[in-house]
Amino acid sequence: MTDATEGTEGRPTTTDHKDLGRSLNGLVWQLLARNDRTAEDDARMVDAAHASQYHWQEAGGPPGTRGEWLVSHVYAVLGRGEPALHHARWCLELADGEPGVADFDHAYAAEAMARALAAAGELDQAAAWHARASAAGAAIAD
Repeated sequence: MTDATEGTEGRPTTTDHKDLGRSLNGLVWQLLARNDRTAEDDARMVDAAHASQYHWQEAGGPPGTRGEWLVSHVYAVLGRGEPALHHARWCLELADGEPGVADFDHAYAAEAMARALAAAGELDQAAAWHARASAAGAAIAD
Protein backbone atom coordinates (compact mmCIF):
# COMPACT_ATOMS: atom_id res chain seq x y z
CA MET A 1 0.00 0.00 0.00
CA THR A 2 1.49 3.28 -1.04
CA ASP A 3 -1.54 5.49 -1.16
CA ALA A 4 -4.55 6.19 1.02
CA THR A 5 -6.80 5.05 -1.82
CA GLU A 6 -5.17 1.66 -2.36
CA GLY A 7 -6.85 -0.21 0.47
CA THR A 8 -8.96 -3.14 -0.59
CA GLU A 9 -12.15 -4.04 1.16
CA GLY A 10 -11.32 -5.11 4.68
CA ARG A 11 -7.71 -3.86 4.53
CA PRO A 12 -6.56 -0.60 6.12
CA THR A 13 -5.20 2.11 3.86
CA THR A 14 -1.90 3.86 4.52
CA THR A 15 -3.88 6.71 6.06
CA ASP A 16 -5.70 4.23 8.30
CA HIS A 17 -2.36 2.81 9.45
CA LYS A 18 -1.00 6.31 10.21
CA ASP A 19 -4.12 7.21 12.17
CA LEU A 20 -4.01 3.95 14.12
CA GLY A 21 -0.28 4.27 14.81
CA ARG A 22 -0.73 7.83 16.07
CA SER A 23 -3.78 6.99 18.18
CA LEU A 24 -2.20 3.91 19.75
CA ASN A 25 1.00 5.83 20.50
CA GLY A 26 -1.10 8.44 22.28
CA LEU A 27 -2.87 5.73 24.27
CA VAL A 28 0.48 4.33 25.43
CA TRP A 29 1.55 7.75 26.71
CA GLN A 30 -1.80 8.27 28.45
CA LEU A 31 -1.41 4.94 30.22
CA LEU A 32 2.23 5.61 31.10
CA ALA A 33 1.17 8.86 32.78
CA ARG A 34 -1.33 7.15 35.06
CA ASN A 35 -0.31 6.28 38.61
CA ASP A 36 -3.31 4.02 39.13
CA ARG A 37 -2.85 1.55 36.25
CA THR A 38 -4.36 -1.87 36.74
CA ALA A 39 -2.91 -5.14 35.45
CA GLU A 40 -5.43 -4.86 32.60
CA ASP A 41 -4.16 -1.35 31.82
CA ASP A 42 -0.58 -2.65 31.77
CA ALA A 43 -1.53 -5.43 29.34
CA ARG A 44 -3.38 -2.92 27.17
CA MET A 45 -0.34 -0.63 27.22
CA VAL A 46 1.93 -3.44 26.00
CA ASP A 47 -0.53 -4.36 23.26
CA ALA A 48 -0.94 -0.73 22.21
CA ALA A 49 2.84 -0.19 22.00
CA HIS A 50 3.26 -3.24 19.76
CA ALA A 51 0.25 -2.30 17.66
CA SER A 52 1.46 1.28 17.25
CA GLN A 53 4.82 0.02 15.99
CA TYR A 54 3.09 -2.32 13.54
CA HIS A 55 0.81 0.36 12.12
CA TRP A 56 3.59 2.93 11.75
CA GLN A 57 5.71 0.40 9.88
CA GLU A 58 2.80 -0.45 7.58
CA ALA A 59 2.36 3.29 6.93
CA GLY A 60 6.03 3.76 6.06
CA GLY A 61 7.35 5.68 9.03
CA PRO A 62 8.67 7.09 11.28
CA PRO A 63 11.82 4.98 11.57
CA GLY A 64 11.22 1.69 13.35
CA THR A 65 13.82 2.53 15.97
CA ARG A 66 11.31 4.92 17.55
CA GLY A 67 8.60 2.31 17.86
CA GLU A 68 11.04 -0.24 19.24
CA TRP A 69 12.16 2.38 21.77
CA LEU A 70 8.55 2.79 22.92
CA VAL A 71 7.95 -0.96 23.21
CA SER A 72 11.18 -1.37 25.19
CA HIS A 73 10.28 1.60 27.37
CA VAL A 74 6.88 0.11 28.24
CA TYR A 75 8.41 -3.22 29.22
CA ALA A 76 11.10 -1.48 31.30
CA VAL A 77 8.51 0.63 33.13
CA LEU A 78 6.67 -2.60 33.92
CA GLY A 79 9.88 -4.19 35.24
CA ARG A 80 9.94 -6.82 32.50
CA GLY A 81 13.65 -6.89 31.74
CA GLU A 82 13.85 -9.67 29.15
CA PRO A 83 11.37 -8.24 26.64
CA ALA A 84 12.67 -4.72 27.35
CA LEU A 85 16.17 -5.90 26.42
CA HIS A 86 14.93 -7.67 23.30
CA HIS A 87 13.33 -4.49 21.96
CA ALA A 88 16.18 -2.25 23.13
CA ARG A 89 18.66 -4.40 21.20
CA TRP A 90 16.47 -4.22 18.10
CA CYS A 91 16.19 -0.45 18.59
CA LEU A 92 20.00 -0.20 18.68
CA GLU A 93 20.36 -2.33 15.57
CA LEU A 94 17.86 -0.21 13.66
CA ALA A 95 19.50 3.02 14.85
CA ASP A 96 22.77 1.83 13.30
CA GLY A 97 21.39 1.01 9.89
CA GLU A 98 17.84 2.13 9.23
CA PRO A 99 17.22 4.96 6.74
CA GLY A 100 15.82 8.17 8.20
CA VAL A 101 17.39 7.78 11.62
CA ALA A 102 18.28 11.08 13.30
CA ASP A 103 21.01 11.79 15.82
CA PHE A 104 18.51 11.74 18.69
CA ASP A 105 17.50 8.19 17.71
CA HIS A 106 20.99 7.03 18.73
CA ALA A 107 20.64 8.70 22.13
CA TYR A 108 17.21 7.14 22.61
CA ALA A 109 18.49 3.70 21.60
CA ALA A 110 21.25 3.91 24.22
CA GLU A 111 18.70 5.13 26.77
CA ALA A 112 16.50 2.13 25.93
CA MET A 113 19.41 -0.18 26.69
CA ALA A 114 20.08 1.59 29.99
CA ARG A 115 16.46 1.28 31.12
CA ALA A 116 16.14 -2.32 29.93
CA LEU A 117 19.32 -3.37 31.70
CA ALA A 118 18.16 -1.66 34.88
CA ALA A 119 14.83 -3.48 34.62
CA ALA A 120 16.77 -6.73 34.21
CA GLY A 121 18.82 -5.98 37.34
CA GLU A 122 22.07 -5.37 35.45
CA LEU A 123 22.81 -2.07 37.16
CA ASP A 124 26.51 -1.75 36.28
CA GLN A 125 25.79 -2.27 32.59
CA ALA A 126 22.80 0.06 32.87
CA ALA A 127 25.05 2.81 34.26
CA ALA A 128 27.48 2.38 31.36
CA TRP A 129 24.64 2.64 28.83
CA HIS A 130 23.24 5.65 30.67
CA ALA A 131 26.61 7.35 30.21
CA ARG A 132 26.51 6.48 26.50
CA ALA A 133 22.99 7.86 26.22
CA SER A 134 24.03 11.07 27.95
CA ALA A 135 27.02 11.48 25.62
CA ALA A 136 24.86 10.81 22.57
CA GLY A 137 22.29 13.30 23.87
CA ALA A 138 24.95 15.96 24.32
CA ALA A 139 26.03 15.42 20.71
CA ILE A 140 22.55 16.08 19.25
CA ALA A 141 22.63 18.93 16.77
CA ASP A 142 20.29 21.84 17.46
